[in-house]
Amino acid sequence: MSSVIAATRFSLLDRSRVREGHTAPEALRDTVDLAREAERLGYHRFWVAEHHGVPGVAGSAPTVLAAAVAGATRTIRVGTGGVMLPNHRPLVVAEQFGVLASLFPDRIDMGLGRSVGFTDGVRRALGRDKGDAEDFAAQIDELLGWFEGTSPTGVHARPPEGLTVPPFVLAMGEGADIAARAGLPMVIGDLRDRDRMRRGVDRYREQFRPSAWADEPYVVVSGTVAVADTPGQARRLLIPEAWSMAYSRTHGTFPPLPPAGRVESLAMSDKERGFYEAGLTGQLAGTEEEVERELEAVLKDTGAQEVLVTTSTYDREALLASYRRLAALAGLGGSAARR
Repeated sequence: MSSVIAATRFSLLDRSRVREGHTAPEALRDTVDLAREAERLGYHRFWVAEHHGVPGVAGSAPTVLAAAVAGATRTIRVGTGGVMLPNHRPLVVAEQFGVLASLFPDRIDMGLGRSVGFTDGVRRALGRDKGDAEDFAAQIDELLGWFEGTSPTGVHARPPEGLTVPPFVLAMGEGADIAARAGLPMVIGDLRDRDRMRRGVDRYREQFRPSAWADEPYVVVSGTVAVADTPGQARRLLIPEAWSMAYSRTHGTFPPLPPAGRVESLAMSDKERGFYEAGLTGQLAGTEEEVERELEAVLKDTGAQEVLVTTSTYDREALLASYRRLAALAGLGGSAARR
């Protein structure tokens, strides 16, 4: 095994993707089941996401889902990738994570993003607009102040004040600069655009200012990783999400994941086909040997300390098999990975 891979943490993010012919409640239960398997395999963290008004995603309340995941597991770290801070009052977010950290000590992570909704309608329903994302840095400062007891309001947040819940910034666009200035760990994606990712990582390290939350830069690279017996089987894992992304780009709505076989029989417009093919390229997908080479190259290129795997697909059994293969490849040492 590569020494670079052996020295790296591996974690999972599940978006609670709804599948054709299945319900949103099933997707949420699938997420909890996957977290149990991730713990058995030896993954370091298990994170959940926040999406609103999206037909293909059931995870709309990440701190609630994180509580379910933490309650169903014992040792794996649990968090959010992420709570979209512009959608919420920082005090309420601090209180939610304070409750989680009180119930599950030393296991909770606070991943924070700056997205304000997928469509104009969703943003209106949330009472937000695109401009709210411009206050992300100030919102982070306010949120962390509730844990530190430094709010200028004179109000003290209970129970978060005095607790340490590790914060992470999801870095898209300006996120790397915000994470660096705040002295926080950074999660950056995606693996399809390696040059952009490397530039973001370099900028983050150059500008990083040590803080009470982190003495030095900590980089998590995120993206899709699919491992299978053959390159073709690994590629099939990518097909449902690639088509859903292409459909969302051309129709304005993000649909449930279809089976790969149905996608392969679909007629697509040239524009849709272009988005679809782009979604299939640049991912880390292949046999164990191929994925190991690609992972080693990414880790050497970025110097990342951790990989957050975000794979979504229709076939849950194939997804579980891929995660088992990745755990074995990375030498994670969980009981399931050793079998």
